[in-house]
Amino acid sequence: MTRVKICGLTCDEDLRVAVEAGADAVGLLVDVPVDSPREIDPERAAELADAAPPFVTTVLVTMPATPERTVELARTVEPDAVQIHGEVGAGDLAYLTASVQAQVLKVVDAADPEQARRYDELADGLLVDSVDDDGAGGTGRTHDWERTAELAAELDSPVVLAGGLTPDNVDAAVRAVEPFAVDVASGVEDAAAAGDGRKDPEAVAEFVANAKRSRTVPTP
Repeated sequence: MTRVKICGLTCDEDLRVAVEAGADAVGLLVDVPVDSPREIDPERAAELADAAPPFVTTVLVTMPATPERTVELARTVEPDAVQIHGEVGAGDLAYLTASVQAQVLKVVDAADPEQARRYDELADGLLVDSVDDDGAGGTGRTHDWERTAELAAELDSPVVLAGGLTPDNVDAAVRAVEPFAVDVASGVEDAAAAGDGRKDPEAVAEFVANAKRSRTVPTP
């Protein structure tokens, strides 16, 4: 069964919504150089990570200026995994995997398969997304799932599929790519909440149900 991550949580209520819907992981956005309503400070992220129940993976999502800053954030938040956006050299990624007490996921551009191949042996998992010019995900744009499926089949790392996923298309995405997990943020947000990043409980529940409905079994 495909795992599901609900990303960009900012409050206890949205954490409860994700957990009750059956999400396997939750993302906490800290220290990014883009303007996002989902960004929270490290202390708030630590509180939410601590509040997550057992067997729900907490993910620190960040795009810090230096690897050392990532290590600092990980020590504050104490997540189960760290998701790294932006340009990171192979040496820096190796340093992070050795320095943080968490799994390390690297975000890669769906349009640049060679990037995924470079990080394959270094990261604990790869998140394939439609990224912007700065290497940040969360663009809300889909990409070529057929091409991503071909890439995922040749990689050793577990692949997390992101980019423009919604309750309406996630089942098709899972069937096309057969990823280890799927990741969503804006696709399950409350359209009436003035762009503040708050999640729509019905959309979250529908997304999780549709993602897990597929019969595909991801390879760990």
